[in-house]
Amino acid sequence: MLKGPLRTLAGLTVAAMLAAPPVLAADEFITVASTTSTENSGLFDNLLPKFEEETGVDVRVVAVGTGQAIDLAKRGDADVLFVHHKPSEEKFVAEGFGVERYDVMYNDFVIVGPRSDPARIAGMSDAVAALDKIAESRAPFASRGDDSGTHKKELGLWKQAGTDVAAASGSWYRETGSGMGATLNTAAGMEAYALTDRATWISFENKGDLEILVEGDKRLFNPYGVILVNPEKHPHVKAEAGQKFIDWIISPEGQEAIADYKLNGQQLFFPDYRAGS
Repeated sequence: MLKGPLRTLAGLTVAAMLAAPPVLAADEFITVASTTSTENSGLFDNLLPKFEEETGVDVRVVAVGTGQAIDLAKRGDADVLFVHHKPSEEKFVAEGFGVERYDVMYNDFVIVGPRSDPARIAGMSDAVAALDKIAESRAPFASRGDDSGTHKKELGLWKQAGTDVAAASGSWYRETGSGMGATLNTAAGMEAYALTDRATWISFENKGDLEILVEGDKRLFNPYGVILVNPEKHPHVKAEAGQKFIDWIISPEGQEAIADYKLNGQQLFFPDYRAGS
């Protein structure tokens, strides 16, 4: 039995522990596997401090192409998946890797190219027809070639155009195997065309002679979704904290924060969550 000062000290220590706020909340974090566009555009720098201040949950973002992000989530190396290729996201959920997909926001893709426009596509609103003209003219085209959401979209459009870009690889069709910023740098350096999401284009500073040449096609719509990685598949997933992030990002507060984020006076993303959809 403790006596005298020792018992008093023990009592004070227990009392202090009971009175102190839990350390877990301050140290709690989740890992979000996401795309380069959400990170490089500055969106997360704007959103995450608001979420973290409100919940005490720290968010650590792994920003890679959508294909890589999905692979990370499939391995259980992330708690939340936040990407932009809806067919792949729906497959991720259908295969049991994710709990539920929520629409979060959208923007669009655009085709950029040199001001000289050798393929003569400026002003077109049919993205597939524009790509067909690029292929016919054999004008240089810079592709990410990295299985990202943008790359997946681009390949789908080439398929609709009836162009076998694999056969053209290394000639007029150049695959960078890099992110969107690096690919745009390549396009600027070689005066090539490229497909890019609008948010990255707005935030990209090394435009050189490039400009938007094709936009407005409904096939260029670019939706983003968020998914909790399935804790039944990976028991170590921080499901409660991950769901807190999802609930916040689709809440009126989170959706307003997405809408309010602008660069150079331009809105980069548009909130898209609809309850019950």
